[in-house]
Amino acid sequence: MVTKIWIKKNKTFAMSDRLTQLQDAVNSQADNMCNSVGILQQCAVSSSFSGAAIKQEEQENKNKQEELTQLFATLIARTAKDIEVLIDSLPSEESSQELQAEGLKKIEVENDESARDLQCAVERGEAILGKINAALHDIATKQIEMEQSP
Repeated sequence: MVTKIWIKKNKTFAMSDRLTQLQDAVNSQADNMCNSVGILQQCAVSSSFSGAAIKQEEQENKNKQEELTQLFATLIARTAKDIEVLIDSLPSEESSQELQAEGLKKIEVENDESARDLQCAVERGEAILGKINAALHDIATKQIEMEQSP
């Protein structure tokens, strides 16, 4: 079974988590390789030097072997791509604490801007709510006046 690797950009993951994912992917790749060799050995048919026609059973084994070969080729390629993505996500030597601090400052500035936008939206909502309450008060007052009129 293939496990999908999810690495989100602009998120901070602990390096040990990525290394654990990388180790799991390498182990999975080793399993895929061993299983594919085992399947090849299991499905391999002995070759005939007499030039006789291939029997029905041998043809079925050959078809099964081709399907399994395609499956394992896909699994191995997918796992290799996952390993490549994990390796690319590891921090480089150029990634220093200063760069990480700059990244955190940038995120903090974006957070402050979002907080201001949210505050403005809340203030607009409260103003609209005040107008709605005033309109409801006017409606209620008019209804009371109409009920009291003869």
